[in-house]
Amino acid sequence: MKALVRWGATLGLIGSTLLGTVFVGNLPVLALSEQQIKEKLDSVPVYLITNDKGLPLSRPLPENQDGKKLGGSVTGVYLSRQEAQAFINQLRTTNANDPKMAEIVKSLQVTAVPLGIIYQQLQQTKNQPNRLVFAFKPVDQDVKGALELLNQSGQKVDQFRSVPIFAVRFAPDQGYVPIKLTNDKEQVVPLFVSKQDAQGLLNQVKPKYPKADIQVIDIDGVIKTLQDKNEDWLKQVVLVPSQESREYIRTLPRNSGNSGNNNAQPAKPKR
Repeated sequence: MKALVRWGATLGLIGSTLLGTVFVGNLPVLALSEQQIKEKLDSVPVYLITNDKGLPLSRPLPENQDGKKLGGSVTGVYLSRQEAQAFINQLRTTNANDPKMAEIVKSLQVTAVPLGIIYQQLQQTKNQPNRLVFAFKPVDQDVKGALELLNQSGQKVDQFRSVPIFAVRFAPDQGYVPIKLTNDKEQVVPLFVSKQDAQGLLNQVKPKYPKADIQVIDIDGVIKTLQDKNEDWLKQVVLVPSQESREYIRTLPRNSGNSGNNNAQPAKPKR
């Protein structure tokens, strides 16, 4: 992969992406292009470990069951900047007594890139022999929360092999809760990277809608929905980065563009 693209200056607090709620009427069907999908995913920062040249730390793919070496390499993708930095710190401690490795590890750093860049790279190399493979490392707390919610709903799940996404519904048999930004009349449907953020919205709507709950989705299903579904309501869905990532985005230089909004309010369900 070429030198990584660092974070843009116009990213907002709430970006765009995913699945949605069927609360719109009979709207024209408009398919999402690959570029539109990328732009939706761009709202979420993910974190790679890179060297001083901006190249990601990766390792060759292992041999398959037949002993044949697979082409390509695998690169770790963290959902938490802190966890990526902790891994670098661990490497530095482990290799402290090896001068050669210590020098190599010394140059490692955490580099943030939009999730859309990862998606774009995957799409561009999926049919190549030396394809890119990314191993996602979601936040442990969110994985644990996803498993708890799934088991509470009656699903017996002991592992979650993808990145969990959390959606707040008015009820299990109703649509997702939309929110209205104070500076915009348009409603959007947030899907959260963090269970804690989803819980915050659930707490707001629960008094009025006692059956409201949190549904667990995975990022693979989200992307597949964007690729396969030709439904206009997909434009109304946004992917909300974790609080850690939102705080990181706030530290970046700003110019004109989206600046995010913390004053989002839940909207009433459309019947």
